[in-house]
Amino acid sequence: MALTLPDGFQWPAGFIWGAATAAAQIEGASHEDGKLDSIWDHFARTPGNIAHGDTLDPAVDHYHRMPQDVQLITSLGLDSYRFSVSWARVKPADGPVNPKGIDFYSRLVDELLENDVLPWLTLYHWDLPQAVEETGGWANRDTAQRFLDYAITVHEALGDRVTHWTTFNEPLCSSLISYAGGEHAPGRQEPRAGLAALHHQHLAHGLAVRELRERGAEKLGITLNLTNAIPNDPSDPVDVDAARRIDALWNRAYLEPILLGAYPTDFLQDVAGHDFGELVHDGDLTVINQQIDFLGVNHYHDDNVSGHPLPADHPQGLRPTEKTTSSWFVGSEFVTGPTRHLPQTAMGWEINPGGLRTLLVRLGREYPELPPLYITENGSAWDDVIDADGAVHDIQRVDFLERHLEAVAEAIDEGADVRGYFAWSLMDNFEWAWGYEKRFGIVYVDYTTQERTVKDSGHAFAAIAAGARSVTT
Repeated sequence: MALTLPDGFQWPAGFIWGAATAAAQIEGASHEDGKLDSIWDHFARTPGNIAHGDTLDPAVDHYHRMPQDVQLITSLGLDSYRFSVSWARVKPADGPVNPKGIDFYSRLVDELLENDVLPWLTLYHWDLPQAVEETGGWANRDTAQRFLDYAITVHEALGDRVTHWTTFNEPLCSSLISYAGGEHAPGRQEPRAGLAALHHQHLAHGLAVRELRERGAEKLGITLNLTNAIPNDPSDPVDVDAARRIDALWNRAYLEPILLGAYPTDFLQDVAGHDFGELVHDGDLTVINQQIDFLGVNHYHDDNVSGHPLPADHPQGLRPTEKTTSSWFVGSEFVTGPTRHLPQTAMGWEINPGGLRTLLVRLGREYPELPPLYITENGSAWDDVIDADGAVHDIQRVDFLERHLEAVAEAIDEGADVRGYFAWSLMDNFEWAWGYEKRFGIVYVDYTTQERTVKDSGHAFAAIAAGARSVTT
């Protein structure tokens, strides 16, 4: 089925079509050429943390297969590749820079540019060096300065060729879900540490944006995973307030310090019992409130929210993050789940393209000084298999992709300033706590042979991008 676009719609000139990955999920080579443990390497070795006991080695062996993977990107005709640099590979401890680690990313950037693919670099996609975690990790204010030192190192090596710099990917996940919820590395369940991580990552973002801009970085931004918090029963004040709390905690506590230079008043009231104000020093919000050139938006699903506990026999399974985050910060046992009887992906996430359109339009409406938006992650997991004909006919992912691109087009038609779309993910990979159980790629990876096969969704995405480009150029 082809895209159904608004009457007279054209994708904006220069709209970027790309795909995204993260270092820890694809590289492997976890202890080669000077790389030491990240928190995810360490976390994965504890039984029960990762599905099936999976680890980050060999992932999809991108560290050794990088040139071939760049050719894969080129074969799909993509404009840009969004990748992350592993802090644990480049600067694995407080000691010197690891030259072999930074050389890998230098070669990757050169390979991309030689193939006319725009490098879109993310400095932090969750793989903190374990050595830094052992000094307190993101709960320690000093980690913001360590991040700045690391960011300067990467910019000194790649700043002559990389124009687009993302400081953090989804700080909600690497702060609250990692330090309070415990589902992600380092697996801590300490609410105050989670709030400290939230603020210190904001501070690290501001320090890096200010410094890299002074050093000549052209485009600087951040990627946030944002949601629409929908009250399960809009007539129930308890559900309505729970949805407000989630919106404050998961959306506005990230958007507003960065865009407006202040934490939301209701967020501060909600977390007052954890002495959050003591974490914020004089001048911090000025540092955090640096002008950014783009905002990356990651969106997979909306969240239905209730303030009432679920009965023990409720068919919906809650992840640990949802239970702990809600009980500590939201004041309820039930946070989020697909309760609207919508179809679901293999992750159990609802499929609701209209939620993406609503979110994009809302951002432009509520934040008039909003910078240009890029969809830096959007995708779906399915139980993919290679068919007898050697192809992967992932028709559900094709439909998901097409319907969500329609939603992006509708949002643009309503005034949202969206300038690009990156599919998550380029390849099947290590999907964090789910290990290799969940496949999000538009390219199938045989984890035994490491053979890559472009799925039907990859071909469909390439065709959509080519068709859009032919109209707007």
